[in-house]
Amino acid sequence: MEKIIQITAGRGPSECSWVVSQVLKKFLQEAKTEGFQYVILQREKGNQNGTVQSVSIRLTGKNLEIFLATWLGTIQWIGNSTFRKYHKRKNWFIGAFELKLPQHSEICDRDISFQTMRSTGPGGQNVNKVNSAVRVIHNPTGVQVVAMDSRSQHQNKKLAIARLKEKVNEANLEQLKGSMTDQWENHLNLQRGNPIRIFKGTDFKHQKENKSFKPKRQKLKNDLNKQKWD
Repeated sequence: MEKIIQITAGRGPSECSWVVSQVLKKFLQEAKTEGFQYVILQREKGNQNGTVQSVSIRLTGKNLEIFLATWLGTIQWIGNSTFRKYHKRKNWFIGAFELKLPQHSEICDRDISFQTMRSTGPGGQNVNKVNSAVRVIHNPTGVQVVAMDSRSQHQNKKLAIARLKEKVNEANLEQLKGSMTDQWENHLNLQRGNPIRIFKGTDFKHQKENKSFKPKRQKLKNDLNKQKWD
């Protein structure tokens, strides 16, 4: 199983970016302890040294839903500003979200259909009489291209496949851009209240009532196993 997670300060101030950096450490430590593999895909630095405005992480492993159920949502830190000594605010909020994985369309031979037809335009009588033009269709996406550059059907087939790959790659890029849009929406839609985790003080300790997640994880694991048997 694979998931991509974003931890973000949204439009919060530098204090929130500092919280992201601290939460990232805790998150990766716990993920490693639970046996998950992770790769940091993107990290946007905050305005202050040692802060992180946003970070995207790819996680792989079994039962990721159980682990992430205790992380995804609003995360709160209660403490004095690390940058403004006399600032009165004590509560700072960041968010952890799951990003949708773009569904890339790979070019497989079994997914391609070919059609031959007569070429049009200049090129002599041979071009117009022989079915040398080739249309290639990528069945999963409906993307199609036509090649009639050459008098050789074989050459046109090669050209059409190359152009099809380029077009499908463009479609994949649009999906990736859509995923990036989701990231920015997460920045904008960060909600405060009802935090999934609460940290306190500069040592970043859990509040007592939120310290143990074993019972919650066990319940989630039992529910997951029950769903598999139903």
